Amino acid sequence: MAQVRVPFLLGHAEIAFLFHVEPQTSQRWRTEGKLDEPDLIASGNPYWLLSTVMRLDGEGDRKVDRERLARHKAGIPLGYDPEDKEHLPVVVGIQEAARVLGRDAQAISRWRNRQRIAEADLLLSGSPLWLLETILDDARQRQRPIVAAEVAALRAGQRAPQKPRGRRLKAPTARPPRQPPPAAQTFASADHGAAAEFLTSVLAQGYSVTIKPQP
Repeated sequence: MAQVRVPFLLGHAEIAFLFHVEPQTSQRWRTEGKLDEPDLIASGNPYWLLSTVMRLDGEGDRKVDRERLARHKAGIPLGYDPEDKEHLPVVVGIQEAARVLGRDAQAISRWRNRQRIAEADLLLSGSPLWLLETILDDARQRQRPIVAAEVAALRAGQRAPQKPRGRRLKAPTARPPRQPPPAAQTFASADHGAAAEFLTSVLAQGYSVTIKPQP
């Protein structure tokens, strides 16, 4: 298969590598709004164009290690930097490849482990990425069926959202509506039993009680 040009992209691990920080720091930059929104979401993971990441260079104490940048580029021999994400080719991860080929993600992973699918065009933050055309060309060569509707959806920019990060929040438990407080009542000394029953009922409903003795 002829080699094709691949855009320079970075995940959190690659951004951390360039700036000599931990991946969690890169994630915090995004949360704080210092790192722009991802240029690409593939298999629920975020990726950025190199040009987007380079906007952080020189901001505050953030500085790109030029040697590491050169090493990153060298790892993508036919890499290039698109002007913006509108010029980004369709790039897919395992989940999107699975939908295009009518399989599940586990099947694509098995094919990859057994070298029964095209080699990934990129390996970012531990995840493989392919140009959509790479997947389609490979499927044609192997005579695998292609789900045309999924191809059209990807070309139209329809993708699954990013995976949620951090601890999953539980939905708040709905509380039953509280009953209105009972009307005030007056008890005489002969109504000891009824008074005790009324007091117990009111307290059980979560209300407090004020007792005002009267002559």
